[in-house]
Amino acid sequence: MKNKILVTGCAGFIGYHLINRLLIDGCTVVGIDNLNDYYDPNLKKARLEQLKKHHQFSFQLLDFSNTKEMETFFSSYSFGIVIHLGAQAGVRYSLENPHAYIDANITGFINILEGCRHTNVKNVFYASSSSVYGGNLKQPFSEKHRVDQPLSLYGATKKSNEMIAHAYANLFNFKAIGLRFFTVYGPWGRPDMALFLFTKNILAQKPIQVFNHGNHARSFTYIDDIIEAIIRLIQQSNKSPEKFSNHQVFNIGGSNTVNLMDFIHEIENQLGIKAIMNFLPLQAGDVPETTADNKKLESLIHFSPQVEIQEGVSAFIKWYKSYYEYE
Repeated sequence: MKNKILVTGCAGFIGYHLINRLLIDGCTVVGIDNLNDYYDPNLKKARLEQLKKHHQFSFQLLDFSNTKEMETFFSSYSFGIVIHLGAQAGVRYSLENPHAYIDANITGFINILEGCRHTNVKNVFYASSSSVYGGNLKQPFSEKHRVDQPLSLYGATKKSNEMIAHAYANLFNFKAIGLRFFTVYGPWGRPDMALFLFTKNILAQKPIQVFNHGNHARSFTYIDDIIEAIIRLIQQSNKSPEKFSNHQVFNIGGSNTVNLMDFIHEIENQLGIKAIMNFLPLQAGDVPETTADNKKLESLIHFSPQVEIQEGVSAFIKWYKSYYEYE
């Protein structure tokens, strides 16, 4: 992995952690991000400041949905690997601003693939999501299951990414590997995610919103496990490319499904504060349960997520209190 690597969404949660690991491993990384205000840009800038301390990292402020800017950008570089993590995230926000998802997740994705095609990039990794499983009722979710019943526009755009990547990889003969992430959490996490929202409100003794009356269940996946899986997939693709078809997708999800109420109780226990809960019905676009089948991942890289929620929640709360200087 000594070639120059492009990581999009470099100031995002997963992008930040992945680049840190790549830099530790001795890679040279170029990161792009538009630092939009979907959530607090100051948190994105703080992540970016940490990355800029490394001399092997360089940053460009770019919106990858801008076709002309991306054509110019790709013409200036030669990348061995492209890791496309940038996207408009969030299921609920897609109800409010659908055009943001088409711009970033469809047009932006095409721009990345076009850049790879025209600059002869042979290894592309991209973020998909457990949201592609949508209305699938079979548990655990397997890559073999049909994923043609999205329940949200976000999920539909991620499924579209997989289909577009399949076409491009086969038309232009490169490897495209889709990463179906399941409810990622941990230090430096996104403020719109449950753990961040719950911790913030419980500490402030404000009510937390508990959708589906608390009857959700999730394969919560700690960030370090996500990063380890990505790194091992990259290493395996370099070492044994014959083990990969032109396009493949992999689940990367927590090995144990956790009920939402148990997750909340763990946060309460570690904060030593009881939550004030506002129970609400299932919100449009939400999936009641996600359970990850990691067999395909395990068979190839001999690894699946290991970190239990007690350890993961503890690490997040420690970071949160430090970052926000909470006494």
